[in-house]
Amino acid sequence: MLGIALGVAALIIVLSVMNGFQKEIRARILGITPHLQVTSESGKVNSWQPILNIVSAHHDVESASPYINGQGMLAQDENVQGVMVRGILPEGEDKLTGLGKKMKSGQLSDLRAGEFGIVLGSDLANSLGVRVGGTILLITPQGQITPAGMIPRLKQFHLVGIFEIGMSPYDNALALIHLNDAQKLYRFGDAVSGISARLKDLDRAQRVSMELEGQLPSNLYATDWTRQNANYFRAVQMEKKMMFIILSLIVAVAAFNIVSTLVMAVTDKQADIAILRTLGASPASIMKIFMVQGVLIGLIGAVIGVLSGVVIALNIGSIVPFIEHIFGVQFLAKDVYFITDLPSDLQKSDVVGVATFSFVISLVATLYPSWRASKVQPAEALRYE
Repeated sequence: MLGIALGVAALIIVLSVMNGFQKEIRARILGITPHLQVTSESGKVNSWQPILNIVSAHHDVESASPYINGQGMLAQDENVQGVMVRGILPEGEDKLTGLGKKMKSGQLSDLRAGEFGIVLGSDLANSLGVRVGGTILLITPQGQITPAGMIPRLKQFHLVGIFEIGMSPYDNALALIHLNDAQKLYRFGDAVSGISARLKDLDRAQRVSMELEGQLPSNLYATDWTRQNANYFRAVQMEKKMMFIILSLIVAVAAFNIVSTLVMAVTDKQADIAILRTLGASPASIMKIFMVQGVLIGLIGAVIGVLSGVVIALNIGSIVPFIEHIFGVQFLAKDVYFITDLPSDLQKSDVVGVATFSFVISLVATLYPSWRASKVQPAEALRYE
């Protein structure tokens, strides 16, 4: 019973944590990246206003806004760090990603055209040693050709805000500036890198992208979040499947223990089985006796495992910090993992599936010992009694 309970509880807890990882990573990734983007092969979208109107007019699109992507280096005194620079319209970006709610200092609306303000991630600002109100130098790879050779373009920006997403790739490597400033800095003219969109239902992203591609010019294409971050979610799904297979071995070992236990019971009770047979018990009734015994072991173990697994999965957010505090360790370091807290998302389908799986395994494990018990011959069993 304890073996079955341990396997069932472990399966429920691990599947809940994997579901939580998937849900948390998706929420955080989509907390800073749009659901859908329209871009071109050249990396520039000219005359983007009509494109913006086409995207915004789609019935599944909640909001849309232009953007510019670029690379650069930020320098503050002796500190230098490479960053991904994104030119945005503050009001449009807030509707797309809700970034305004993740501002740790300052406001996203403080980014104004022509003032060359910049918003940095919290880790990036800390590593550079800059605070809101300070100045920082942005160096772009698009340089100027002079008689002395290629000289990188330099521009001083004022830090007007700091955001914190909770994911190191963004907090440590993303800088936001106004769209008009980005057009000047990267010499885009009136062009943009593309159009970002937020959908009313993010699960319809693939269908919406296909529908928009049919309305867009041939040199433009739409890509959604499922393709942009496919590797993350495929990895989580693969890990979830592999963990289910690996932890199922615990249930299999427990089921094998049921087999050995019933075989020993049959051997020990041969005389009793023989007496029952001589009193008129049929082989089928003998088989049912041992099947009921094995099924009860599996059923009680499964119930205990489900109850304990559900309780732990629902309280994993409190249990893990307690263990970390007791042993003085941190399981999820922010600079290594996407998230710092162990999430859990208990799903009814996982609980039902695990309970059904364990019960079926327990039932199958009773077949051979029960069949062996039904084949006991009374004369042979009572010969030496």
